[in-house]
Amino acid sequence: QVHLVESGGGLVQSGGSLRLSCAASATTFSVYAMAWYRQAPGKERELVAGIMGGGTTKYADSVKGRFTISRDIAKKMVYLQMNSLKSEDTGVYYCMAARGSAQTWGQGTQVTVSS
Repeated sequence: QVHLVESGGGLVQSGGSLRLSCAASATTFSVYAMAWYRQAPGKERELVAGIMGGGTTKYADSVKGRFTISRDIAKKMVYLQMNSLKSEDTGVYYCMAARGSAQTWGQGTQVTVSS
């Protein structure tokens, strides 16, 4: 099993940057696929970025070129560097770990981008 704790959210002006962190407690962290999702008010949760066990990354079209997902296997951390933030990036950001069909979610961290 894995337990996830996100941090790094906050209030930032449009055009600014934030880095989200996700700390994972798992004995075999490297085998997990990790991802960041977000949920804006009144909208469904959506995939923002993911990183597979082998290191392959995937991004939503809306964040390509602005966001970067990375991980530190030794520290069991996953990061989401968010640059050139826009008001539409506002939402609760969740860290997710997947292994096979099992998914584990963090509690979420709020990101608010003011225009």
